[in-house]
Amino acid sequence: MNDYEINDRTLAIIPIDEEKSKIIEETGNLIINKSAMKIIDDSCRFFGSSYEGRFMGTKQMTGVSHKSPIIIEESRKIIFFPTNSPRISKCIWLSFNNITSYEGDGKDCIIQFSCGKKLNLHSSYAIIDNQILRSTRLESVLTRRIEKFSKSI
Repeated sequence: MNDYEINDRTLAIIPIDEEKSKIIEETGNLIINKSAMKIIDDSCRFFGSSYEGRFMGTKQMTGVSHKSPIIIEESRKIIFFPTNSPRISKCIWLSFNNITSYEGDGKDCIIQFSCGKKLNLHSSYAIIDNQILRSTRLESVLTRRIEKFSKSI
């Protein structure tokens, strides 16, 4: 497949190589002939922005300027976060909205998704925990702004 837009059922985007990624969804896995970063940027553009625009939005809303979570689509609050610097081709992107729990043993972390699937990452608990906290903060700011805007109409 060559085209893919991130949606509510997307759980993770895992790079296979420079031009191919594995998408984990609630109901199965897909191989897409694009880098993870290209899938992220294309999905942001599909929903009216770009990765750079979403990155700058996160920076303005939260002050986070590296390994920033981003809002893919704001009305459904679809938020993804990177496990490494997005500049690194091995960076995995995870759906904040679909994670129910996570646990680690120091070097690895097991992500539990709301659909029951699990993903074992070679990433420390501390890194994932920090990314979850950043995503929670971003979601909180977004929610407050949406509620404030809705009340002003």
